[in-house]
Amino acid sequence: MTTKRITNKSIIMIAAVLLVALLVFAFTTMNCSESESLLIIEEQGSFAVGGTVITEPGTFDPILQGAYNSSGPNSTGQTLHGDHAYVFYQIPENTRELPLVFWHGYGQSTKTWESTPDGREGFQNIFLRRGFSVYLLDQPRRGEAGKSTVNISVPVAPDEQMWFGIFRLGVWPDYYDNVAFPRDEESLNQFFRQAVPSPNSFDVEVNTNAVSALFDKIGPGILVTHSASGPQGWATAIKNPNVKAIVSYEPGIGYPYPESDAPDTALNIVSDEDFEKLTQIPIVIYFGDNIPDEPSTNPGQEQWRVFMERARQWAEVVNSHGGDVTVVHLPEIGIIGNTHFPFSDTNNLEVADELSKFLHEKKLD
Repeated sequence: MTTKRITNKSIIMIAAVLLVALLVFAFTTMNCSESESLLIIEEQGSFAVGGTVITEPGTFDPILQGAYNSSGPNSTGQTLHGDHAYVFYQIPENTRELPLVFWHGYGQSTKTWESTPDGREGFQNIFLRRGFSVYLLDQPRRGEAGKSTVNISVPVAPDEQMWFGIFRLGVWPDYYDNVAFPRDEESLNQFFRQAVPSPNSFDVEVNTNAVSALFDKIGPGILVTHSASGPQGWATAIKNPNVKAIVSYEPGIGYPYPESDAPDTALNIVSDEDFEKLTQIPIVIYFGDNIPDEPSTNPGQEQWRVFMERARQWAEVVNSHGGDVTVVHLPEIGIIGNTHFPFSDTNNLEVADELSKFLHEKKLD
């Protein structure tokens, strides 16, 4: 009889523990948002890609090594590796076929795509959770890829209030009334501190060669550009057929036009054969909010009015040649208040949903 009572008590205790565990699991699951759900990374790493090697004539002397003389270090017979891109990648469990390659804009780095200024998940994690492998790159001579094969200098000047306006957070010191940017002091501090030095040795050929080498390495993928990398994205797609689509957030000017159909305003004219390559892939271009319809005396707004107008003109030409370019002005589809960084604004999940919709419609997911 005693043995039976002990057995029943044990069973009751085990059942109680299991019940509590099930309740905790159910509660956690029901209250788990997309950003809180378990994210399983199957593989991750980083590497340099592209670049070049300079070799100084002569024979390296291991005794003298790099001993300095009156003209500087003795580089005889030595090499210099530089002008490569730096890439950090993550591959989630059950990844989709095509990865997303994220390329930053002017004065930025891979940080652009990571966590937001107010600490939420950026596009890196958002799209990992949606099953895409992601590759974040620093272009040559920038961030983690800072080793150059030419002498560089980095201009240093207080200019953050200017960028506050150009990036359309507002008109310093005031934010736009509808801006989708967190208004607390620490978020602005983090935003300013994510900027990195921009050396004066900006070289489109060096940059696009390195990113093309990345697509040679990983194979077919989708290129996501921002701002200054936008024009370089078109050039990369012309160089490399592994670029299967381009998503561009507020690209600068420099749209490539064919020799046979270039307007007087064209700044970048390419051969008809090269232009034809851009008509073979789907392209979407996104612009945020607070861009006026009419000319403005506010340079932070006027710049983007012109850029968006040029994007629409270019899309018409590409599409008239059988291409597939869509220009999306986010407020026109009900996504309000976005800055020059829509992928890290407070509504970046809505912005990500639009990208997911594009990828699905073009059968890229």
